Formats: sequence, structure tokens, C-alpha cells
Amino acid sequence: MQKLTRIITFSATLALISGCSYVGVYKRDIPQGNLITQDMVEQLQPGMTREQVTYVMGRPLLEAPFDSSEWDYVFRLDKAYSGVETRRVTLTFNRQGQLTQIDKEGDISDELPLDTETSLGPAIEGTDPLDALPSDSTETQPPEPERAPAPRPY
Repeated sequence: MQKLTRIITFSATLALISGCSYVGVYKRDIPQGNLITQDMVEQLQPGMTREQVTYVMGRPLLEAPFDSSEWDYVFRLDKAYSGVETRRVTLTFNRQGQLTQIDKEGDISDELPLDTETSLGPAIEGTDPLDALPSDSTETQPPEPERAPAPRPY
């Protein structure tokens, strides 16, 4: 009986130490698609050309496969510990390539809770990558060009 108790205690301890804990798993917000902000949508005006729209909004996530007169910009934010936020802007162009209609879905006026400072990567913005080099590095000279051997007398 004591041996069985020890085995169960050891197994439970091993499971907790190995990562099977009741604390939970780290989750992260997952943004997907085109970032859509209120400022971007406010800059759109009927009559703009496709190039002007591309400059403001970027390339669309979706174009209608049989009719290129409709562009869809979709942004989806899967929040780690809550729901999913979806934003969609559909732009319609006429035959001359001018913007005629702007359809919005989702709450575009809300500020997005994107944590851009920690998602940039391991480097901290503003640091010089050359600071990581050893300070006593020697300057290297470019190699001298090879000289042709002197001709041999025959």
C-alpha cells in the first residue's frame, strides 16, 4: 500500500513539474489580415483611383475573382482570453477605376488593443546593432590585388 501511495505521489509530482499544470497556458492575441483604422477609412472618398486607395489602405486582402471592381479589406483579432473582433471594409469601383461605394462592418472607431512594443522582436528599437560588437575589434584592410608573376626569360 505504501508503495502504491509513493507511485501515485511521484506520478502527480512529475506531471505538475513537466508542465501539466492547472495554472493555464500562455495565450497571445493573433491579428490577421489588413489593419483597418478609423483614420484610414476617413481618408477614403468617392472618386479616388485604385492607386490612391492602395496608397491609403494597402493592397486588399480579397479581390472578387470574376470582377475586379470590388476589394475587401478584412482584419480579424483573435483575443487571447476573450472573443474575436472582426472589421471589414468593402470598396466598390466603377468601370473607370474610381471608388464609388464604401461598406463598413464592425466597430472601426474603436482603438485596437495591439501591443506593438513587445511584438517587434527581441531587439529594442533605437539600439545600435554595432554596440554588440567587441570594442577591441581591429580594422581590417582590404586584400591587396594579386600581382601577375614576372615573365620568365627563355
